[in-house]
Amino acid sequence: MNIVTNADTQLFYWLFARTQNRSMSWVKQISKTGDGPIYTFAAIILFFFAEQGHAFVATGLQAFAFELPLYIILKNVFKRGRPSDVIISAHIVPSDKFSLPSGHTAAAFVMATVISFYWPFLTPFIFAWACLIGLSRVLLGVHYPSDVFCGAALGMSCAWLSIQLI
Repeated sequence: MNIVTNADTQLFYWLFARTQNRSMSWVKQISKTGDGPIYTFAAIILFFFAEQGHAFVATGLQAFAFELPLYIILKNVFKRGRPSDVIISAHIVPSDKFSLPSGHTAAAFVMATVISFYWPFLTPFIFAWACLIGLSRVLLGVHYPSDVFCGAALGMSCAWLSIQLI
């Protein structure tokens, strides 16, 4: 496990070092697209105007009903400190105390997975966006790469479970 932790920390340092003395406004904007209000807005638009919009919203709500409690439980079980608390000064103030898993990444991958199921032609674009959300969280200094990987796995798993149940 030490090998994985060391590799994770080294990758974090390498990525975060690329942000020093640079404007992070574009990275902050990418990260903000992973905030909850945008998901609500997208769900409303798709619900009323997209074919399969009703099914998408039902699946997405169910996926988030799985993801959010699991996210909270995992954060409180692992209690992994954020890089900004342990190593560096982050570019933003994190929304909570612990880093594992990345909630922004989990939510982005829930959305990406559900959207790609209902509208497969969007798959490359929506998953590229979800990956950028995860990367932005590392570049901003609030998550380690493994936090993002675990968040992506959590989000995709909850979305696929919901797709199977719906």
